Amino acid sequence: MVTPNRTKPNAAAPPAMEPGSAGPTRAAPADGLTPTALLDRYRAARERRGVWESHWQECYDHALPNAQAFRGAGTPGERRGDRLFDGTAPDAVEQLAASLLAQLTPPWSRWFGFQPGPALSDEERDRVAPMLDRAAGIVQAHFDRSNFAVEIHQAFLDLVAVGTACLLMEEAAPGAPSSLRFTAVPLAEAVLEEGPEGRLDGTFRRSEATLAQIERRFPGAEIPDALRRHAESAPDSRFPLVEAVLPEGIGYRWAVVLDSGLAEPGWLARGRFHQSPFISFRWLKAPGEAYGRSPVMKALPDIKTANKVVELVLKNASVAVTGIWQADDDGVINPATIRLVPGTIIPKAVGSAGLTPLANPGRFDVSQLVLDDLRARIRHALLVDRLAPLHEARMTATEVLERSGEMARLLGATYGRLQAEMLTPLLMRAVSILRRRGEIPDFAVDGRLVELQHRSPLAQAQAQRDVQATLQWLDTAQRLGPEALATVDAAATARWLGEAFGVPAKLVRAEPLPPEMPAPEMPPPDLPPEEAAHG
Repeated sequence: MVTPNRTKPNAAAPPAMEPGSAGPTRAAPADGLTPTALLDRYRAARERRGVWESHWQECYDHALPNAQAFRGAGTPGERRGDRLFDGTAPDAVEQLAASLLAQLTPPWSRWFGFQPGPALSDEERDRVAPMLDRAAGIVQAHFDRSNFAVEIHQAFLDLVAVGTACLLMEEAAPGAPSSLRFTAVPLAEAVLEEGPEGRLDGTFRRSEATLAQIERRFPGAEIPDALRRHAESAPDSRFPLVEAVLPEGIGYRWAVVLDSGLAEPGWLARGRFHQSPFISFRWLKAPGEAYGRSPVMKALPDIKTANKVVELVLKNASVAVTGIWQADDDGVINPATIRLVPGTIIPKAVGSAGLTPLANPGRFDVSQLVLDDLRARIRHALLVDRLAPLHEARMTATEVLERSGEMARLLGATYGRLQAEMLTPLLMRAVSILRRRGEIPDFAVDGRLVELQHRSPLAQAQAQRDVQATLQWLDTAQRLGPEALATVDAAATARWLGEAFGVPAKLVRAEPLPPEMPAPEMPPPDLPPEEAAHG
């Protein structure tokens, strides 16, 4: 449960009375938003989401059966894959989610950085760069020590399966190994709203808790007497809570409403956030729709067909093994007493054919051809065949570059959306939390003074094309002669290449050395023993 600075409900105003009501209701706060109005907005958003639920459930049933179901809460540990006969889609979903984790937010690797912005002078850049690099290392260390890798992988599974995922990012309690704590919110619990800028910045989350859990999470909250009496008679009873984070001005309003059904809805806590703790992101967005669409939705016809083909193949195999038998109705054979076990003697009438097998009309070879084609199309739609690990032991630099370019083309559009909807809000909120706790210097990533630099493998793959073009230009200028080479600013080129390669800013000097100061000598590279012997 999100816990910002809480404000108690407005208790100064006298309770208002409604005609015919049995008791007083909570007075409306100064901003006019009441618990009932918030619940009405939540129900309206959930009704708009209802169109998607059957589609999402179908995707979960065939591609991610262990996800939380939309039809009922289910029981933890229950079997949810009984309707699944072909495992191609679940395996492809896990591989694509693992590829996203490795290409966007690889664990224990630097996948982002901070660099001086364009508004700073060269002298200021040299002074600020080491500080920003240390701050990026501190933020990265908090991500690595937290449960981020576990929860973001689960969010990527939802993203691939149903096209929309939600990640809750909270501030951990003092003394925890990391200041950040993450929770992958199941889509069955999250109800989202799209803002005017096209972002999923409005979030509702419905959960249930016992009275003891409510009092522990919200100390000092007003609990209705009817709910307390009910909890005394049934201590394990769980009561629904609706948590909302909605945009308001330059920040976000946070509120939690107790909707027990035993009394009027009431506030449990309220507060404000500078950035939303709920980070919602999509794989693909169709015009006019708030929720995203997934690659599983595109491949769902093939997934369902492959599942049915395997089911029919198994039924046909069962018939081929056990057989289908026929017998004349001669008054002697009783089908109810026949047992096909070794040593069985089956009586038959004189002149009767007895028990004879029925020919199997199915052809396994044709069904296998159809199934192979369906499985290939499923893997292609989920990018498994194109993002699969390399099997070659050695690859040339050109082959590596071409593979990186292919990966950038495949995930370029999705990466652009994930960068805007997931990576940037994630890092902005992490900087805000750690800055408030005094663990990093007080700076703002505004794009002018400080810029956010994405250094994930996929971001580096996208930069390889620009780097390759620049290196070809340098080679061409060198071939044209000294006059063409004189047009190259070597220091500026080296700085640009350093930024493109993700080199730490503290290693790049903004101001070149004065002419009278000799450049530092770099040690010669280490040579293999056989090359050093012939050098």
